[in-house]
Amino acid sequence: MRLTRREAIVSGLAAATFGPTAWAQTQNLQTLKFGVGLKILNATFMNVMIGERLGFMREQGYHLEGLALGSLSGVFIGLDKSDIQFGVISPSIALPLYAKGQLPPITAFYEYTYPYKWDVVVKPGSPIKSYAGLKGKKIGVSNLGATDYPVTREVLKNIHVDPDTDVSWVVVGEGVSAGVALERGVIDALAYFDTGFGAIEAAGMQLRYLPRPHRIPFIGGFFIGARRDYIEKNRATCVAFGRSIAMSTEYILTNPAAGARAFLAMFPGTAPRGITPEAAVQRTLKVVKRRLTLYRPPYKGAKLGSIQNSEWRAEANFIGLKLADLKPLFTNALIDEINDFDRAKVIALAKAAKS
Repeated sequence: MRLTRREAIVSGLAAATFGPTAWAQTQNLQTLKFGVGLKILNATFMNVMIGERLGFMREQGYHLEGLALGSLSGVFIGLDKSDIQFGVISPSIALPLYAKGQLPPITAFYEYTYPYKWDVVVKPGSPIKSYAGLKGKKIGVSNLGATDYPVTREVLKNIHVDPDTDVSWVVVGEGVSAGVALERGVIDALAYFDTGFGAIEAAGMQLRYLPRPHRIPFIGGFFIGARRDYIEKNRATCVAFGRSIAMSTEYILTNPAAGARAFLAMFPGTAPRGITPEAAVQRTLKVVKRRLTLYRPPYKGAKLGSIQNSEWRAEANFIGLKLADLKPLFTNALIDEINDFDRAKVIALAKAAKS
């Protein structure tokens, strides 16, 4: 792998860690580190993180530290160097590296968000009516290391808009700052994902979604991954982490407001200043409204977290990669064990919680 951003990982581990709490230390729980490719931990990762607050992770024997490492490349480096045990994997970033032989030996074992989650928006009064109308325009993205940039590039290529010469790209930051850039005319359009748009709309900004081109395939799942040798040597730990995510997912889908409340208890800084706790819950729900529909697999009979080869194959084909063997990139070997928990108990807990 030719990526050289060790410094970014070290600074990320130092500055963006959640925990460990003194409570976790006194309980002698195993501490696991989970890296994400954004600059801040936000409600995008609600179903991954709130098991800490709900006690699901404690039941599984560990404490989780979430780390915002700024880009998915940074996550891959962290996994490769064993600075973190688990991280987010996106095929749009992983597949090109894999094709070049530059991807670390990492494997996805749980799909925590299913496709499709990206869109392009404009201001309500914009003359732009379609993706084809983006020619000659400035498109904002959160950062060049996040998924909104490579995915939108590929969508444009597939409708014969050259992402290098027909448009220009502007990094506008995450969340509300991206919406402000659109409102002020710094950019003509914003390419982003579901929860990012949710944060902008929750702040009261008006957006108009361009109709998605017909040639967008069913791609864009987000996965939890680890080094292959780590999975082999620490199978029970990987199952425990996946199980806490599955339990949290069932909890949130049963009682979304209770899930948002648990998230805000862990990350109070994600709520705007000067609003009531209940208003913060409602705002968080607006942010994740679209994401909740992507928690459960859209395949008949599929278990939570299960991974479809067809998604990876479709994504590889979509970006023009001819890859004969995708097997090293993901596994479903842990899914049955991950889903071996008392769903009725989790659902009853969620129903009993304050809505």
